[in-house]
Amino acid sequence: MTAILSLRDVRKTYASGHLEVEALKGISMDVHEGEYVAVMGPSGSGKSTLMHILGCLDIPSSGTYELAGTDVSAMTETELAEVRNRRIGFVFQGFNLLPSMSALRNVELPLVYAGAPREERRARAIAALEKVGLGERVEHRPGELSGGQQQRVAVARALVTEPALILADEPTGNLDSRSTEDVLGLFAELHKAGRTIMLITHEAEVAAVAQRVVRIRDGLVEEPAGTSAGAVRA
Repeated sequence: MTAILSLRDVRKTYASGHLEVEALKGISMDVHEGEYVAVMGPSGSGKSTLMHILGCLDIPSSGTYELAGTDVSAMTETELAEVRNRRIGFVFQGFNLLPSMSALRNVELPLVYAGAPREERRARAIAALEKVGLGERVEHRPGELSGGQQQRVAVARALVTEPALILADEPTGNLDSRSTEDVLGLFAELHKAGRTIMLITHEAEVAAVAQRVVRIRDGLVEEPAGTSAGAVRA
């Protein structure tokens, strides 16, 4: 199987005054094409820092990170922005939709940044919205949609560039139980269709829907009970 992302001894250290805080202490993991992986950990575990690195929103202090075979560890900010736009589809807890724009225009935005022609943008955005069950809501603004529908718009936006990886950061955190079920059902459908999904969460019931769970604690991948040190690689 092809590794969509591969981390080797990834560390991240932040300076805080005269102190250095090591948020990640040597993470090594692979995620293969078509996998559905949940990264789970308590507050302060390092999962948010890991998400920022996986999403090319930050770079490691040391170690290597390859996305779709490309080492992104030493890229410039311009190169990272290109990778974020073309190779990663983001779904956030807060939806991050522009309230003044229709669902269609929100989904088109990554294609605008990529310089796609107008007719192509519209056709691909409509197709993405139809894929998430919102083909009849393309002209609705976020305020005219339920929370679950807004998250579906966000998923359509993540899909529209045909990215190598869908990275979902606490995507159900602002949703009620019914909308949570709907969005997790959508992720299950996308996974069944062959999409590679990484889900960041602190909720065990949300992580349980994934094909594989990677647990992070104190900046390290947590080994299952009874496993000898060094025997597990996520």
